Amino acid sequence: MLVDFNVLPDSSRIWIYQADRSFTDQEIGEIRQELDAFIEEWTTHGSNLKAGYEIRYKRFIILALDQSEISASGCSIDASVSFIQELEKKYNVVLLDKMNVSYKQGEYVAYKPLNEFKKMAKQKAVSKNTIVFNNLVTNKGEYSEHWEVPASESWHGRFM
Repeated sequence: MLVDFNVLPDSSRIWIYQADRSFTDQEIGEIRQELDAFIEEWTTHGSNLKAGYEIRYKRFIILALDQSEISASGCSIDASVSFIQELEKKYNVVLLDKMNVSYKQGEYVAYKPLNEFKKMAKQKAVSKNTIVFNNLVTNKGEYSEHWEVPASESWHGRFM
């Protein structure tokens, strides 16, 4: 069951998919329609899951699931991953590679492989104050408070 992302409780489970490029406005419109349809049909053991999403910076798809009444099963999580894989193919974009880092350069969101980000830290091209996206947050509360943070407040800080 599709619900507004903003009304989901802070305890809702979160999955963050970062794209290796920005989506166009047309792609975002299409992706929203596809997410709406997927979530409306998303179930676990025949029961509808209460979920929502948001798209941030034309680059991140954030999927949230309220598990207070019913939790996702392995099969339902597999279904969501398959859905994301379909988006990757359709839009020729990388969404599932967790070995990449997104960070802010002014208002621009940059995306680099982890090894390049490490080199940039050594060269002082990024610092402990660089705003990074901590995609390891696990619930909506953490997402709200600790997703977009200075590198020093995230796992990224160990490279500084």
